[in-house]
Amino acid sequence: MERVSKINYYLDIAEVVSKRGTCTRKNYGCIIVKHDEIISTGYTGAPRGRKNCIDLGYCVKKQVFPNTRHGGYDACRSVHAEQNAMLSAARKDMIDSSLFLVGVRSDTNEYEEGASPCQMCRKLIINSGIKNVFVRVNKSEYVEIHVEDWVKNDDLLNGITTY
Repeated sequence: MERVSKINYYLDIAEVVSKRGTCTRKNYGCIIVKHDEIISTGYTGAPRGRKNCIDLGYCVKKQVFPNTRHGGYDACRSVHAEQNAMLSAARKDMIDSSLFLVGVRSDTNEYEEGASPCQMCRKLIINSGIKNVFVRVNKSEYVEIHVEDWVKNDDLLNGITTY
């Protein structure tokens, strides 16, 4: 039996974390790792104490903005997986760490095509001190992002958004 790579091992854990997500459209799981130790996990879900979309039985964002794929995120009930993971970790622990992110569509159970942290999460990741982000493409492939590249190549200055 072939041993799974360390990166895919952590992505597998992030994928399991995504199963706690409460979005009716897509769920993300995230873990933050430093020196081969998981310091935090997060998944998509409404803020503590608020009803989740799966409990309501519908997506609030889709009701308010039915034809919008990009935008309208003020109407979304979910706190992003990355945000939840960063909220659960101390900044001193996140400096030079790695974030592992997996997105899965609720309707097909397939990996979210083109998954990547949104601009708001990118800003939080930059400020948290996280060094690298690994995003699952499929069961064995992933994209590695060096956070420093987001600092050097600021997409927002060119009008490029990610949601």
